[in-house]
Amino acid sequence: MKRKIITIDEDKCNGCGECVIACAESAIQIIDGKARLVKEQYCDGMGDCLGECPTGAIQIEEREVPDFDLAATRAHVAQTGGATAVKKFDEAAIRHGLAPAAAGVGTPRQPVAVAGVGDPGKPTPHAHHHHGGGGCPGLKMRTLQPGTPAAAPTSGGSGLPPKLNPSELAQWPVQIHLVSPQAPYFKGKELVIMNTCGGLASADIHWRFLRGRSVVVGCPKLDRTEGYAEKIGAILAEPSIPKALVVRMEVPCCGGLTAIAQEAVRLSGRTDLILEEVTLALSGEVLSQEEVTP
Repeated sequence: MKRKIITIDEDKCNGCGECVIACAESAIQIIDGKARLVKEQYCDGMGDCLGECPTGAIQIEEREVPDFDLAATRAHVAQTGGATAVKKFDEAAIRHGLAPAAAGVGTPRQPVAVAGVGDPGKPTPHAHHHHGGGGCPGLKMRTLQPGTPAAAPTSGGSGLPPKLNPSELAQWPVQIHLVSPQAPYFKGKELVIMNTCGGLASADIHWRFLRGRSVVVGCPKLDRTEGYAEKIGAILAEPSIPKALVVRMEVPCCGGLTAIAQEAVRLSGRTDLILEEVTLALSGEVLSQEEVTP
């Protein structure tokens, strides 16, 4: 049928992720640093994402596409975002006139429990990530306040302080492009899928995340991520790896790392693998740590 649906100009898109947050239908994802429409049946064409796009990359057009599928979209939202995301979806469906409040899809004041996705009152990952207006949150300039002064320089020629803390890194290389899925250091350990900025944002990265684990590092916005899911999936196919831990920053574009990890778990062919997402604030503290569904 011919109906209204969004279109995204990738040349204008800066990958900020504001549209992902605004879309109650989870119809948009950041893939390879750009906003992409996941499936036409998930877009209701109402355009809640338009006003959040700082570059004007999103427009509404009318073209021949499949009908918006309310039930399939709700199931998709439940799988990807959990009970809180379903509540947001139900409220949007009522607001958009796509579902009556009494149709069994919940009301704005009554969260809907979704089997297997946790407590309706529990925040899902990314619930705290909204940044109002002003362009890409990942590019917004901020001044942070370090808690500890720099160590005094040594009397040696370099002027650099001595090493104060031992490294917990037990492998090399670490960049996703460079590691081999067959490397022996992946076996028998949890795998950390680390964002590029985390090592600078958090002073706790080594003892909190790297100790006793293997690691791969990448940026979902700036890297060429073609093949990332396939390579990580090949690593995770190793049956002795019990868990994968995505460590991402709070900025929306970093959510692409979780999407890559979810696809990697699916590609691994394993159903026993645990996948968790840890979200770090720009100042380094852990904002959330939750299991996510592949």
